Amino acid sequence: MSNSHIFFGELIGTAVLVLLGGGVCAAVTLKRSKAEGAGWLAITFGWGFAVLVAAYTSSSLSGAHLNPAVTIAIAVKTGDWSQVPLYLTGQLLGAIIGAALVWLTYLGQFNANDEPTLGIFATGPEIRNPIQNVITEVIGTTVLCLLILTQGLNKELGLSGLGILITSLTVVGIGLSLGGPTGYAINPARDLGPRIVHALLPIPKKGGSDWAYAWIPVLGPVLGGLLAGGIYNAAFA
Repeated sequence: MSNSHIFFGELIGTAVLVLLGGGVCAAVTLKRSKAEGAGWLAITFGWGFAVLVAAYTSSSLSGAHLNPAVTIAIAVKTGDWSQVPLYLTGQLLGAIIGAALVWLTYLGQFNANDEPTLGIFATGPEIRNPIQNVITEVIGTTVLCLLILTQGLNKELGLSGLGILITSLTVVGIGLSLGGPTGYAINPARDLGPRIVHALLPIPKKGGSDWAYAWIPVLGPVLGGLLAGGIYNAAFA
C-alpha cells in the first residue's frame, strides 16, 4: 500500500464511520428527528453498521484500520511502527470531516436545538470515575483489537470478506455488553475528532465539550490496543 492509499483510505473510511455512527446518535437524540427516542439498541446497531460500511469502503486502500487503537495493536503485533503516524493522521482528519457532515445533515435540527449536544459527537461516563472509566475503555478496546488481530490466523476470513462482518457485529456486541458505563469510545479518533468539531461549531445551546474527560477515551483505547497486541504476541504468535 502506498502512503497516499493509506492516508486517503483512512480519511475516507473514518469519515464514513463517524458520519454514520454520529448520524445515528443525532437521529436518536435531536428533537424533530424521525428517529428521536429510538434508544440504545438503535445506537449500538447503527455504529455496527457504520463500521461495516466504512470498512468495506476503505479496506482495499488502507486495510481499514479506522481506529488508532487498531493501528497500534497491529504495530505491536508486527513490530513495524513506520506508518503509524500516517494512519493516525488520516483517522483523526477523517473523524473531523465525518462529524462536520453529521452537523450538515441535521443542520435544521441543530439550529432548533435547545439542549446540550456533546453526546451526539463524543462519549461521556454515566458515573464519573477516571480510573473506572479508563479501565472500561481498556477492556472494550482489548476485546475489539484482539478479535481483529486473531482474524489474521484464518486467511479465509480475509479472502471472503467475512472478517469485516465479524468485526462489525463485535462492535455491536461491545456496545450492548460493555457500552453502558462510558458510551464505548473504543477509538481515540472517533471521540477526539468529533469533540473538536463540537467545540468549534455554532450550535445553539450546545453546552460544553467536557475537555476534562477527553483524555480518557484517548488513553483507554490506546492502552487497550497495546494490551491486545501484547496478548496476541504472548498467546498466539
